[in-house]
Amino acid sequence: MTRIPFSEMKATIKMAFTLAGMPDDKAEVCARIHAESSRDGVYSHGLNRVERFVEYIGKGWVDVNAEPVLDRDLGALEVYNGNLGPGITNAIFAMNRATEIAAKNGLGLVSLNNTTHWMRGGAFGWQAAEKGFIGICWTNTESCMPAWGGTSSAIGNNPFIMAIPREEGHVVLDMAMSQYSYGKLQVTRLKNQQLPYPGGFDAQGDLTSDPGAIEETRRILPMGYWKGSGFAIMLDLISSLLSGGLTSAAIDKLGKGSCTSCCQIFIAIDPLKINTQEFIDKVLNETIDQLRSSTPVAEGGEINYPGERSLKTRKDNMEHGIPVDDGVWATVRALAGLSC
Repeated sequence: MTRIPFSEMKATIKMAFTLAGMPDDKAEVCARIHAESSRDGVYSHGLNRVERFVEYIGKGWVDVNAEPVLDRDLGALEVYNGNLGPGITNAIFAMNRATEIAAKNGLGLVSLNNTTHWMRGGAFGWQAAEKGFIGICWTNTESCMPAWGGTSSAIGNNPFIMAIPREEGHVVLDMAMSQYSYGKLQVTRLKNQQLPYPGGFDAQGDLTSDPGAIEETRRILPMGYWKGSGFAIMLDLISSLLSGGLTSAAIDKLGKGSCTSCCQIFIAIDPLKINTQEFIDKVLNETIDQLRSSTPVAEGGEINYPGERSLKTRKDNMEHGIPVDDGVWATVRALAGLSC
């Protein structure tokens, strides 16, 4: 397995984005988020997404020069048009604005319409937590998952993120509405591995742990079966209603690819407006202590709080380099104008 230093990965991705036409400042930010995603173990939305993002720029689905513009100011709620700008920079702006509103009012909500793929949604939960805020955010997507009881795609995967700041390590939940995202299927397939639990249906309609079989049918399994399906539908509707943007059904009709003209919601809450730091620490620590004291399924196993594995992976990858698929790394180097 090849491991690449974080600095080298970030610099290479930035070169690829710059050659694709991104301004230097936006290329820097987007490269950092992609590299940080791989650093934290979310390989599917880090290095592995670079080629696809460059493709979207080439097709004109992302306006690399666009900035979000205020549509409506309702005090604690602001609505912005993302103008099809880079999803990462739009999302960073929106979460930052939500924290600014929350710093004043205790709670801030910013919605984005007409934006593009934000890549790793968890990045913006970490962003809020780093600033000391509870963060909640989600996006709708094009239809890429069957509703429960169906066989064809009708609902979005609609990732949902919650984050709580904690000095010893933020608590961050970053999840898609499917048991596994398509990116996770790709990463697992590239490793010639099976999923640890069934993640979708094969051509015969049977649940399977074979990522390639699920990619072929595109019948990924909603998390919690009908519950995940219903959750995805509600996230889609609320994101559209709060932003005045497109639903998954309307994104499908637009037909321009992954998350083009999607809607996103960013909520920030200042916990110190409600509680003392002592109370916050008590709540977090007693919960984490109870998790650690529970009996693991396997002898010697451990129970992790949301986000803890990402922190462990981050530490390991910063010390030893970020593991990459050699084919993916060669492609990104080529996009950066580097010889293989």
